[in-house]
Amino acid sequence: MMIIARPDHNISRNSISPHALKVLYRLKNAGYEAYLVGGGVRDVLLGKQPKDFDIATNAHPEDVSRVFRNCRLIGRRFRLAHVYFGREIIEVATFRGSGNDDGLRETNQEGRILHDNVYGTLEEDAERRDFTINALYYNISDFSIVDFSTGYQDIADAQLRLIGDPETRFREDPVRMIRAIRFAAKLDFIIEDQCVEPIKTLGGLLLDVPPARMFDEVLKLFLHGHALASFHLLREYKLYDYLFPASKDNIDEDPQLRAFLEKAMRNTDVRVNAGKPVTPAFLFAVFLWAGAKQVATGKTEHLGSWIESIQLACDATVKQQQKHTAIPKRVIHPMREIWTMQPRFFQRTGKRPLRLLSHPKFRAGYDFFLLRSQVGEVDPEVAKWWTDLQVASEAEQRKMVAPKHTQRKKKAKPKSESTAPEEHDD
Repeated sequence: MMIIARPDHNISRNSISPHALKVLYRLKNAGYEAYLVGGGVRDVLLGKQPKDFDIATNAHPEDVSRVFRNCRLIGRRFRLAHVYFGREIIEVATFRGSGNDDGLRETNQEGRILHDNVYGTLEEDAERRDFTINALYYNISDFSIVDFSTGYQDIADAQLRLIGDPETRFREDPVRMIRAIRFAAKLDFIIEDQCVEPIKTLGGLLLDVPPARMFDEVLKLFLHGHALASFHLLREYKLYDYLFPASKDNIDEDPQLRAFLEKAMRNTDVRVNAGKPVTPAFLFAVFLWAGAKQVATGKTEHLGSWIESIQLACDATVKQQQKHTAIPKRVIHPMREIWTMQPRFFQRTGKRPLRLLSHPKFRAGYDFFLLRSQVGEVDPEVAKWWTDLQVASEAEQRKMVAPKHTQRKKKAKPKSESTAPEEHDD
């Protein structure tokens, strides 16, 4: 164990949430040990603004509940206390133990922890954390940092190191592999050599993780400003296949698809870092598009309608993806709208274009179409026409959508998305 005294580190109480400080002091004054731990300590040491401030204590959840009236106990696998201050939640966790003397810790045959209400000491709690950089404890009693492993030095070395045997720890919780990718991408850290091979060989364990939990992990990977780095690392460590299996083969074989995904991730990072919103629906529309388009193309040969085919493809693609990631309806519905809007961008005469402009999800559908045009999947001229239409005056818009002379139609055959005829006034 190493103690880093207050003069030797850069953590100041001014960089800690006032509400987190209030919880720390009140627990201390009630006679309990209280430490700021995890990302809050790590990010302040790195000069970043933490998203959350978590606290570890020897007080049991029921003890925390008695100290704070604004407290709610949650969790089944491991009981936690959430202390509410308006919209800010301070998470308080009791020190976790390493033993199983009371029978409260349960694992399955693969070694994954199912239930874990085992309480212990500060040192045991540190041993149970995943990465060394997340196992640093800021002691409110003397403002020192307690380091039971190599976390303080690993932060200085930009090294992501797992605590304990990598294979055992990944089997306990396979999501740790995803977390390794996320931290490496977010912090620009190097994953230690001992973790590399286990991650590449144990990815199949992710198939047993509840799909609802995987949805949350996907959002953390791609909606926090490091989507492109996460995408590249997922592919490098062979984990992408288990998140989006429908498109894994297409990525390897199709440079255009790789360019589409990479450009989407780069644009996502730009928007996030500029403080602009990025919706989960757009994100999943991007990742699942290759699979949906492939299904739709096959169905068009029989149905003759691209729009109807993409609607059916959406249902089939989502149903398959739900086995891996539980996409909620609030995401599925706008994603479906983004996809079914795509063939409508080829209808550029009559009333339909102006009606499409007023669609509640037009901007998302247009951004998706623009992205496709930038990698050569659809004609850039069509995308430019829609760009110009949006900034044109009403008179110019009417001129742009005025019906053109129709040509004699050839005998019909199944239409692809981009060869569907432009429709005139309804």
